Amino acid sequence: MMAFALLGAGWVLWLLVALSVVCLGVSLERAVYLARDGTPREALASALEGLLGGGTTADLGARLRDVGGLEARVITAGLEAAAFGREAAEKAMSGTIAGERLRMERGLAILATVGSNAPFVGLFGTVLGIIQAFHDLAISNAQASEAVMAGISEALVATAVGLMVAIPSVVLYNGFTRWNRNRLGRAESLGNLVLSRIGEEAIELPATPAGKASAEHAASAHGR
Repeated sequence: MMAFALLGAGWVLWLLVALSVVCLGVSLERAVYLARDGTPREALASALEGLLGGGTTADLGARLRDVGGLEARVITAGLEAAAFGREAAEKAMSGTIAGERLRMERGLAILATVGSNAPFVGLFGTVLGIIQAFHDLAISNAQASEAVMAGISEALVATAVGLMVAIPSVVLYNGFTRWNRNRLGRAESLGNLVLSRIGEEAIELPATPAGKASAEHAASAHGR
């Protein structure tokens, strides 16, 4: 144990640097994935406008099939199961949302783990550095106070670095969690909008400005 402690805080600092690089890589990958996985706002608004203006769910499915994106996949899953009834369509949408949630949260556990444990890793490095400083004091009394102060000062750097790694990791984790929650909430809301029309295609609804505005409002949240 003493031999391990005498290694000092240097290796802990390198560990924290490696963890910060991993968190940065995860954050960049998640940001690119989420940014590219959204359904284009204009195409989504246009498709929903057609539905609310009196179009059929079949027309909506045909328009969304080539669009892609999270919202389109959720709605399309429900439309494909609509032939078996509204309940089947609702379960298909719920299952798709659950699967999408798993994909969107991939890697976020790393950010959460680093954010909650990096301060303790830094503190561990500080303890090792202090142990090494007092060990140096025990074997040499020449300029002992200066050596101990310098050793403790260097050891405290590990705690500071641990905090510098933890705080951005927690911020990024919370940011991605909020982003995912908003995206899935919008997808579920749009899915419920489509579910309200499943089985009611026989009712002809006139195209009104209110219907157009509702479609644009429902899809506009995607661009926020």
